[in-house]
Amino acid sequence: MNDQVAPVGWPEATEGVQLAPQGGGASRSKPAGRGQPYLHNMVTAVCAPAMALSGADGQVRPGGAQGLYVNDVRVLSALVLSVGGQEPVSLRRDLVGGAVNEFQALLGGPKEGQPDPRALITRHRQLHPRGMIEHISFRSYASEQLSFRAELLLFSDFAGIAAVKQGLPTLALPARGTDRGLSWDVPGRCSAEVTGSPTPASVDASHGLLAWDIALSPGAATTVSLSVEFDEEAGDAPVEAAAAGLAELTAPTVLAGDHRLARWVELSVADLAQLRMAASGQPGEVFVAAGAPWYLTLFGRDSLWAARLLLPLGTDLALGTLGALARRQGRSDDPRTAEQVGKILHELRRSTSYDAGHEGKRDRNYFSLPPVYYGTVDATPLWVCLLHDAWRWGAHEERVEALLGPMVGCLEWLAERGSDERGFLSYVDASGHGLANQGWKDSTDAVQYRDGRLAEAPVALCEVQGYAYEAAVGGAELLDAFGRPGAERWRAFAERLAEQFRARFWVDDALGAYPAMALDGQGVPVDSLSSNIGHLLGTGILNTEEEELVARRLGGPDLGSGFGLRTLAKSSRGFNPVSYHCGSVWAHDTAIAVAGLARTGTPSALAAAASLVEGLLAAAESFGYRVPELYGGNDRCAFAGPVPYPASCHPQAWTAAASVAVLSSLLRLQPDVPRRRVRLAPITSATCLRSVDGLSVAGHKVKVEVAGDQARLSGLPPGIEVASL
Repeated sequence: MNDQVAPVGWPEATEGVQLAPQGGGASRSKPAGRGQPYLHNMVTAVCAPAMALSGADGQVRPGGAQGLYVNDVRVLSALVLSVGGQEPVSLRRDLVGGAVNEFQALLGGPKEGQPDPRALITRHRQLHPRGMIEHISFRSYASEQLSFRAELLLFSDFAGIAAVKQGLPTLALPARGTDRGLSWDVPGRCSAEVTGSPTPASVDASHGLLAWDIALSPGAATTVSLSVEFDEEAGDAPVEAAAAGLAELTAPTVLAGDHRLARWVELSVADLAQLRMAASGQPGEVFVAAGAPWYLTLFGRDSLWAARLLLPLGTDLALGTLGALARRQGRSDDPRTAEQVGKILHELRRSTSYDAGHEGKRDRNYFSLPPVYYGTVDATPLWVCLLHDAWRWGAHEERVEALLGPMVGCLEWLAERGSDERGFLSYVDASGHGLANQGWKDSTDAVQYRDGRLAEAPVALCEVQGYAYEAAVGGAELLDAFGRPGAERWRAFAERLAEQFRARFWVDDALGAYPAMALDGQGVPVDSLSSNIGHLLGTGILNTEEEELVARRLGGPDLGSGFGLRTLAKSSRGFNPVSYHCGSVWAHDTAIAVAGLARTGTPSALAAAASLVEGLLAAAESFGYRVPELYGGNDRCAFAGPVPYPASCHPQAWTAAASVAVLSSLLRLQPDVPRRRVRLAPITSATCLRSVDGLSVAGHKVKVEVAGDQARLSGLPPGIEVASL
């Protein structure tokens, strides 16, 4: 994903300023500045396709990215509580995870001679796919009766997520009063209704105010509630809420000496459960959306990686993701959309816009992508890797077999369209309007040499060659297993790729050899030391000696920040710890490296894995266990916690899924259900892991118990044996 672009098809907004009421204690707000709004101090709740972003006090204020959204449309752009003409004094927020947020505040300030607060206010915000319900409770701790007016200020602008992402100014829409609340609508397009319970004492549509008169005797409590419902009359959203009961995600029970691991897994899975979505009209093909707020839709690379990292919780999500992407596999060659026959898409968006004018013109800096865009070089091999991994984790064979046709299409793309004349998978933006970089590090400056120069296309990334090798070998194994022809072709493809990789990608510095980040358009190695090399481990493209060299680099201080792997080594001239891809830390990136190190299994690899896990747990604790999309790659010794990246999304699917991948890597749990075996060899030193209950192998819930150097796995299907690594 690229935080610097806004695909076409996202609803847009109109020029103007956010309207503010003339009463109620609020003042006119300034127009939103042009540029992406910051997210790091916001509190998020998600129940896809709905999401809510607020301040830490629970207030949703006009301007910036705050709001309640459904299907990428901002339903509420303001939700501000005031009591007796003043905002409550914020105390704390509880990050419950997923669809729920809770906030506590005090009623006003203390009276003269009474230093203690007089009442506690609790806001319980619960999202559902079409909106939300918020309960606001007031409990008196005063010795006398309390009487006050509670007011809610509400705006709606129906701004599209792209306009919000770019900081374009928007106009609050005029509200209509109803018997119990407010409503807004754009005739023939969409509408929203807010309903108060009990019925508000006052509804002021011209100022966007609902009010209740509250009277509390000593020790008494009362609650007012707000229900928000959004309806699209002519929507064409390509994704929808996942049906209950399909590809459900439940956190395993984790017992470990280090309590941080269990809490991180618990909160992450709660978020992931609410990121579940399905393509419109295909409810059985459930995937996880990439993340909030900008990426609440199907992404090829992100959804594939998230499903792959979540295989220890079951294979249904993987099969749903594979099916949703296979249905949209490329059928023709189109440079405008980067579609090619057999290719897996990058992202899916709606094809129409909520553009209400914006003076009849697009912003001149508005960079757009087609609503169905294929500009990714790695989603296609990753699709095959996920299918192979799901099969090994025990996915139903008939469902795997049904996907062999799309798999062959992916493999053909690798060989015929994805590979350049050098024999490497590479990318170039043929349209001139797409993503310049098309690996997971897709910002414009992501692929650079040690001296800071940017690589010129076509670019062949090192990790993509690893994915392609793994896909070819795994695809060949699947063809053999299901009696299909062609396996030898793909084994030969993989062997040639490994030989070419060994000859062209390795470079040296004062510490020895390591894989270059990429080859540029001239075939020159892009010699930066980067986290990309961690993705090579476990793919099979490296031999034992080469894996050991990579493991040592991953365990070194140039890449290791103490809170995870830096995307770019700090010895590089272009290193910036708070850049998007040139020195920051991405938890999923580190977790992929940890998984590769665990599979490598040498003492140095396991030591590096344990160190990286400790860094991720420290970061998770610092962020309240909802780890953001990325954070700063500053040295841990210089800061008490990781430095936030201000535009970082949260929750983010592959970031949350990293927690489950770390757990599986600590267990070194490697199922091979078709061969009727599971390998297990826990790394106990990292977290003093004692037991994990609720993982899934071949549809059976299993439990791992660890005692010293011994591990026991129970609950496996009959006939599957446990072997040590």
